[in-house]
Amino acid sequence: MGVRDRLKDANRIVVKVGTSTLAYGPGRLNLLRMERLVREIVDLANQGKEVLLVSSGAIAAGLGRIGSREKPASIPQKQAVAAIGQGMLMHVYEKIFSEYGKVTGQVLLTKENAVRYHQYIHSRNALLALLGMGVIPVINENDAVAVDEIRIGDNDSLSAMVATLVDADALILLSDIDGLYTANPQQHADAKIMDEVAEITPDIERIAGGSGSRMGTGGMITKIDAAKVAMSAGVTMVIAQGSQEGILHRILSGDPVGTLFPAKPSHLKLRKSWLAFGKQLDGDILVDEGCVHALKNQGSSILAAGVVDCEGDFAAGNTVRVLGPNKQEIARGIVNYNKVTLKRILGRQTKEFSDLIQGEIHEEVIHRDNMVLMV
Repeated sequence: MGVRDRLKDANRIVVKVGTSTLAYGPGRLNLLRMERLVREIVDLANQGKEVLLVSSGAIAAGLGRIGSREKPASIPQKQAVAAIGQGMLMHVYEKIFSEYGKVTGQVLLTKENAVRYHQYIHSRNALLALLGMGVIPVINENDAVAVDEIRIGDNDSLSAMVATLVDADALILLSDIDGLYTANPQQHADAKIMDEVAEITPDIERIAGGSGSRMGTGGMITKIDAAKVAMSAGVTMVIAQGSQEGILHRILSGDPVGTLFPAKPSHLKLRKSWLAFGKQLDGDILVDEGCVHALKNQGSSILAAGVVDCEGDFAAGNTVRVLGPNKQEIARGIVNYNKVTLKRILGRQTKEFSDLIQGEIHEEVIHRDNMVLMV
């Protein structure tokens, strides 16, 4: 059975819909498209599937409410417009879902709900409780109170976090593009859509470079970041054109639409899921090819002897990315040394540490119990 065929068996599904799919433009919601989306989600629920909807559109809705066509520039103005629009957006969803006999529940999240373990667990339990009641959660970032330090930043990342939180089988990103192309189709007429991306490589990240639409916050690169999270958490992800009629049904029937990112074979334990995808990333450490091999094939810890450089301003106990020689992300984990100390022991053996640094000495730069592989 192919990967797309396995989507037929997906039971718990996160659907993310972007502003460009929900609105004609600033302040003008596309009610027909919203109604079609809700109808598809309810039909999936009637089949016995559990669906969570991550929806953008609060600012677009808010602009319509105050009669403006320009997206605000300042953070306080964005927060105010989001506060106005979120209620309006939920009113529309509640009205349409209720017409099809379904109850919705609004869930607003911030990065803080992910970086603090107890909040991560509470958020997970609340979402699972809603699903257990047969409610369809409608999720968005809490833009009205979020500041830069606690913002998730875009709903592509939010949807991947939600999929990880609830152990989803599939994550579907509905956007204004058909999927990932071999090049920018607006600049290259011969660009072709990629049916499947089995691994997120530096080349894939390079292809995905670029910003989003005028009303949205995420471009293709944010979707690739979301795919990286989803795949490593055991979630199959699909990017597809949100305006297509019956798009959810087609994807979950195994039709070759959009770009598919297959899940890695093993699911993560809850703590490692939080470690990899909830915690803030504070820097990078670069390792040599021998270290990469040991991580992939032996499940080893990271020792200073295999570290060649480090970037960022991280402290001991922070979470960092582990990059291989080609800058591909290999792992994420909690580092035992701050940047300054780590710089002193790069490439060294543990027995040399006492002559190079003061304070507590750890044999591992990152212990395998505090690390999760991303490949």
